Parts: sequence; structure tokens; C-alpha cells
Amino acid sequence: MTPITSSTRRLAAYVGVWLIGGCALAGVFVNAELAQWQPALVFALPMAVFLGFVAASAYYVCRSVVLTQRGGFQTVVVFGASSALAALLWALMCHGWNTFGASLLALAGAASPSGVTPSSAVLVAMPRTVAILLLLVAGGLYLISLLIHDIWLAADQLRAAQGREARSLLQARDAQVQMLRTQINPHFLFNSLNSISALTSQNAVAARAMTLELAAFFRQTLAVAEKECIALADEVALCEHFLAVEKIRFGDKLRTDITVSPAANAVLIPPMLLQPCLENAIKHGVRHLVGGGCVTLHAFVQEHWLYVAIDNPVDPDAAPGIGTGTGLANIKKRLGTLYGERARMGWTRHPDRFALEIVLPTQFAP
Repeated sequence: MTPITSSTRRLAAYVGVWLIGGCALAGVFVNAELAQWQPALVFALPMAVFLGFVAASAYYVCRSVVLTQRGGFQTVVVFGASSALAALLWALMCHGWNTFGASLLALAGAASPSGVTPSSAVLVAMPRTVAILLLLVAGGLYLISLLIHDIWLAADQLRAAQGREARSLLQARDAQVQMLRTQINPHFLFNSLNSISALTSQNAVAARAMTLELAAFFRQTLAVAEKECIALADEVALCEHFLAVEKIRFGDKLRTDITVSPAANAVLIPPMLLQPCLENAIKHGVRHLVGGGCVTLHAFVQEHWLYVAIDNPVDPDAAPGIGTGTGLANIKKRLGTLYGERARMGWTRHPDRFALEIVLPTQFAP
């Protein structure tokens, strides 16, 4: 089924256009004194509609040889031959209908019996020049139909290719985000289990408390694992359980200061975004300090952007590259995959502290 015949409304409009063309052709015959109005319309209207359906068959010609799979010479041969055959078919149909239609008019009594003589038993007088002109017009119209359908099919293939590319990019993005997420979760789990193992022989009560906090963390993690985004308040709640686990491990050595503005609490962010950042602050910062330190997390909204700043002390004598491991790199890749250039993440190592900043466009739940 062609694009024209696939819709009743579109087909009716298409036939209507060709009927208008048939009326114009009948007017040409009358003005040229080749026929009266009645026989001219009887000839022109059916032949115009027939030519319209012949022209619609150009869709199958174009579809049989895709534009991207044929060369210029092949296009000229295929289009030229099909246009010539279509014009010849229409000319033969016109010749037959010109005689047969006149006979029908005579039988119906619509024409005067005396007007239908052996020498003029046709609907329209058809001199050779007129026949050749009609043949050329039919071939030209079919060629135009070929070009239109060719462009139509090329545009349709382009849209389909763009759709496939968009779906492929979306699937690749989802796969990459899932991969990065699976890299984050085991990392935290292994570290937590090591901490519990270390505490078991030293303080069973603390080990039990850490296990309960860890269970609470993973219970909430499972609740949001399949979500694309969660509210910042929910992410902070997850981080509170993580920090509770780490505070049991480090005791008074680890202190935290979390400040989140009311507007920032409702902003949607990817799940498991801040926990690896806090883990990095403890692992590469507070853990190496004899007196420990305070990890700060501040989040606020300014205009249409969410700003998250995490700051932690570091050992001044530690190597400058410490604290920029795969955890932060994974988060940056994840944000780039999800937000593109709209997200920004950066970190700076100062002599005695490490500062990290994340900037995201604000999104809220409907």
C-alpha cells in the first residue's frame, strides 16, 4: 500500500486533485474545439484519475531500488524506462476509452445518434500532435511522481535511521549508567564488610550496630535502585546511614556537617551520587589524619541550578594525587552520560583540604 492509498482521507484528496486536473484537461479540449463539454468530461475525468493511480505506482519503483543503493546511471535508466512505460500504458488506455466511451454515450442516449458517425465515433478528436503532447505530459507527470516518492522514501529512511540511532544511544547510555552503578555499589559493600570484620574482634556491640546501619542502607538502596532519579533529601538519608556506619568505625575521629536548603531537598538527582563522594572524603582524607576531621556537605539552589559542595581535610604531607580515584571518575562519567554538558563536576586539592563541587540543572518531581 502506497502512502497515498494508506489513508481514506488522503486518497480522497488525491483523487480530488486529479479530478480537478481532468476538468482542466476537458477545458483545453473544448477551447481547442476538439470536443464538446460532455464528451470531453467523459474522456478527461476517468483518464485523469487513471493517470493518478499510475503515477502513484511510482512508489513501488522507488522502493524496489533504494536511493542510497543505486548510482546516477541506474537512476536515469530506471526512471526513464518506467516513465516511458507509464506514459505508453496511459496512452493506450486513452485510445481505448476514447472509442469505448463514445459507444457508451451513444448507447445511453446522452449523445445525438447523428453526432456519432464512423468518422467521428470518438469522445475527443485526437490529432497526432495532441496524442504526442498527451504522451509527453503523462511521462513528465510520472517522472515528477518518481522524484516526489524518491524524496519521500529518502526522508522516511532518514527518520527511521535517526530513530534507530536515538534508541541505540539511549540503550548505550542506560548500559553505561548501569555499569557505573554496579561499580559503585560493590565498592562500598566491600569496604563496609571489611570494617565490620575489623570491629568483630574488637567491639561486638559496635559491629552489630554497624551491621544494622548497613542493612538499613541497603534496604533503602534497593528501594531506589531502579529509579532514574530520586530527591536529594532521599539521597542524603542514604548518606546518613553510610556515615553512621563510618562513625562507628572511626569514632570521634569522624565528624560531619550536612546543610541542605529546603529548595535543594526537592531537587531530583541520580541515586547513589553523593555517597561515593563522601566515601572518597573519608578514605583519602579523614582516615589519614591522626586527629580526624570534619566532612562538610552543603547543597543549595541558585536560579535553576543545584550546587553541592563537599569539603574534607587532608594530610598536607600526602601525595597531591590522592583522593581522585576511580570513584570520582565514575561519578563524572555518569553525570556526563546523563546530563551532557549541562552538568559540571570538579575538585581541587588544597594544601590541607580537598574540595569537590557538583552543579546540576534543577529538576523536580511532577
